[in-house]
Amino acid sequence: MTTQDIFETISSQYFQLTNSEKKVADYVLSHRIDAQYMSISELAEECEVADATISRFCRRLGVGGYNAFKLELAKASMAARTSNTAVASPSMVSLPEDNTAFDIMCRRRFQENVSALEQTMKLINGEQLRQAAELLHSARRVICMGQGSSMVLAEEAWTLFSTISSKFVFISDSHFQLNSIALMSKEDVVLFFSYSGSTRELQDVLAVSRPMGIKVILVSRFPKSPGGQLADLVLQCGSNEGPLQVGSVSARMAQLFVLDLLFTEVCDLDPEGVIESQERVAEAASLKHL
Repeated sequence: MTTQDIFETISSQYFQLTNSEKKVADYVLSHRIDAQYMSISELAEECEVADATISRFCRRLGVGGYNAFKLELAKASMAARTSNTAVASPSMVSLPEDNTAFDIMCRRRFQENVSALEQTMKLINGEQLRQAAELLHSARRVICMGQGSSMVLAEEAWTLFSTISSKFVFISDSHFQLNSIALMSKEDVVLFFSYSGSTRELQDVLAVSRPMGIKVILVSRFPKSPGGQLADLVLQCGSNEGPLQVGSVSARMAQLFVLDLLFTEVCDLDPEGVIESQERVAEAASLKHL
């Protein structure tokens, strides 16, 4: 990019755009904040154009791809907010006392997490959740996977489900993930965490698992993402995470909430067996406490 921000670049090149690309430009200029939280499929749907049009639009602006475009949107929006703050408070007058500032910060973070949970409540599909629970319950083996910050969620899933069954496995390395899938059967299930649903690792997993008939359950914000469209079931979480907020706590809270719902559904399918397993695990774990 040049010294222009992305919005200036769009405006300067507007009349060189095709009609379809102008639809994208109009939407982005009118929804400067919202656009940075959208997947390429969501933006294409809002603009009533194809995903390929969005990609061409990004290249015409001189950015490497859609993720790079969203990053430029986030940078430009942040610069605008910083500038407005500086104009509004040039001399830094009337600063709140430390305890007040701390309270405001706490309330803001609290509200972000509450909003993420509320969004998830609205987005989660009860039927999809039940189907996912039944798949996990009947599976011979379940491998929990993810990459980056989502890998932490995958490990958390394994930690939680390991209290009721030994068939859950956590694999972090992307190479070993593919190795394991290659030796799986149709009785096995993959539980994959990916906020974006658009990572190379997820595409690799789907490329190996789908021809083998192995079911993939995806926990993601974007059901229309490349991974979401190929997964067998998508459990949608809330929370809008911007390009500059990779691995945000609110996004993790939303995914953890989905995990908690899924775990509860699985437990409800065999309450007596779950209680017996949890009692045995608790007894064994007691040896670790003084």
